[in-house]
Amino acid sequence: MSEEKIDNLLPENNGTDGQTKNEVVENNFEAPIQATENSEEAVVEDMPAPESTVELTDEQVADDTLVLEDATIIATNAINNANAEESEDETIVGRHEIPTKDYEALSMEDLVSELETITDTDKVMSVRDHVEDIKKAFLSKYFHLLDEKREEFNAENQDPTVEFSYQSPLKVKFDVLYNQYKNKKNTHFKNLQDSLKANLENRMAIVEELKELVSNPKSNIPSALKQLAEIRERWRNSGPIPKDKYNLVWNNYHFHLENFYDFLDLDREARDQEFKNNLEHKQRIIARAEELLNTTDISNSFRELQNLHRIWKEEIGPVSREHREQVWQKFSEITKQMHDKREQFFESFKEREKENLAKKQAIIAEIDKLSQEQIESHTGWQQQIEKIEALRNEFFATGKVPTEVNEKTWSEFKDSVRKFNVVKNSFYKEIKKDQTDNLLKKQALIDKANGLKDSEDFAATTPVMKQIQDEWKNIGHVPRKLSDKLWKEFKGACNHYFDRLKDSRKEEIAEEVEAFEKKKDFLEKVRSLELVGNHKEDLDTIKAHIETWKTFGKVPFNRRHIEGKFNKVLDQLFEKLSSSKKEGEMMRFANKLDSLATNDSRKIENEKIFILRKIDEVQSEIFQLENNIQFFANAKADNPMVKEVKKSIERHKDELQTWKAKLKQVNELISK
Repeated sequence: MSEEKIDNLLPENNGTDGQTKNEVVENNFEAPIQATENSEEAVVEDMPAPESTVELTDEQVADDTLVLEDATIIATNAINNANAEESEDETIVGRHEIPTKDYEALSMEDLVSELETITDTDKVMSVRDHVEDIKKAFLSKYFHLLDEKREEFNAENQDPTVEFSYQSPLKVKFDVLYNQYKNKKNTHFKNLQDSLKANLENRMAIVEELKELVSNPKSNIPSALKQLAEIRERWRNSGPIPKDKYNLVWNNYHFHLENFYDFLDLDREARDQEFKNNLEHKQRIIARAEELLNTTDISNSFRELQNLHRIWKEEIGPVSREHREQVWQKFSEITKQMHDKREQFFESFKEREKENLAKKQAIIAEIDKLSQEQIESHTGWQQQIEKIEALRNEFFATGKVPTEVNEKTWSEFKDSVRKFNVVKNSFYKEIKKDQTDNLLKKQALIDKANGLKDSEDFAATTPVMKQIQDEWKNIGHVPRKLSDKLWKEFKGACNHYFDRLKDSRKEEIAEEVEAFEKKKDFLEKVRSLELVGNHKEDLDTIKAHIETWKTFGKVPFNRRHIEGKFNKVLDQLFEKLSSSKKEGEMMRFANKLDSLATNDSRKIENEKIFILRKIDEVQSEIFQLENNIQFFANAKADNPMVKEVKKSIERHKDELQTWKAKLKQVNELISK
């Protein structure tokens, strides 16, 4: 109802409640007054009032009017209780204007943000239900998260002396906001309690004063009316009283007020006119209530009806006896119809909650199914974890389920997630064992690298360092919290060594360039060498030049072709020298070995492999030739083909001896 319509329903002068004398209860005010949080649990606008269970006789069961009367009383009591609660604490009135959200569907971050926004008000009781719903939703999610973190901790830590600890910044912020709200609410309750007690005592005194006015027959009419006006004015300004005393005090006040009009000898014409005005105002309220039955916004209509009851009771005076019961019954019947519509409205919410229940049960079943799948890889488990996380978010976003199964559904969900976590943690427990073994292996490689990083023997150390790096690559994962630290330490040791190696090679390059220049000049000298014709003297001269060549050292890699040029000059000299071919070849081979050893020790091994392969090939050739000659057993000795085969066998045997001599030199060089 708009403000303008409400104003049109009010009389010019405030009157008394339209309740009958049958609604009067005993004026018993001895009960203590407590304005605590628990004392505020009246019928809330969002929920219907609980129905009472009574024993009925057979006659009462058959009486339809009794059922109607009982339902009407329930509907009216729901209105009266809500008005009583709001009359006690004015900060409650604005609660209906705050939109209700499905807090269970919000994330923990959104819940904290919502709490921060909604508690930023001085009307602490207007947001009470919202705050408690947010608290319930947040804590359920937080404790679920806490259980998961505890299970992960227990799976990773086998030491019973280490206690589980988990800090959530969101929980800290939530606690701060909630405690701030509680402090504001407690301060509000304390101030309200003192005010309610004083207001109740004041209203009780006014009721006694009104009672004395009615019962004093000596009072003259003008004086009584003046005194009544003063009483009514003080009554309107007396402030709120405890809600559990609201209806009691009002009924007693109205009872004595009606007696004033009914039994004192007032001006009949003035009284009848006031009764008529009050009747017209109440009829307008009834008409507006009938209009509300046809509106679609049930919640707003019910709140407006609640306000109409307040106006009826607090703002409008009594009507004549002949209309008093009739108008009240009509207004009560409309109230019952509105209450029934509201009940149907809440039934639609229950259907939605049942749909949410079915969705959540399907999610729980899907989590159970994922828990039973056999996963044997880290990648596979990461995919399962992503699926579970998506199902968890879907569960939280689904919304409310029926209250009677809420705890059961939540418990089943937590059990399903816990079962999944047990299987997952069991897998990663084994992974952790492997990671611990890998950790020991990597730590051993780090110790080895640190021991070699300052080595001066680069030729021997470099292959070892490269092997260490290859081994590191083949070792699996280590615990994540140590991975970066280990890699940094290992990388530091390797970089330290190879930086030193690089610096040493810079020095070697300068030496190699100098060696190349010396060899280039010396090569020209060897080319111009003239043999004297004495075999021994010429051979010693060639050997001396070879030894001199060796003293120059290693040359740059891209200039090693000079070694080939030197060997060609040697070949020419040996051809001029009247020495055996084998002797010259062995001298050239010795020079080659020295060159290989100077440049790259691995090539010595490759040369050995090559020689062994050549030995096998020559031996196979000899075996084949000797086998072939058996076919010429009856041939004459001067047979040209037989002679050729025998010469070939002798050449291969000489070649075999040369290769074996080379192998001996290689082995001697390797063993040094």
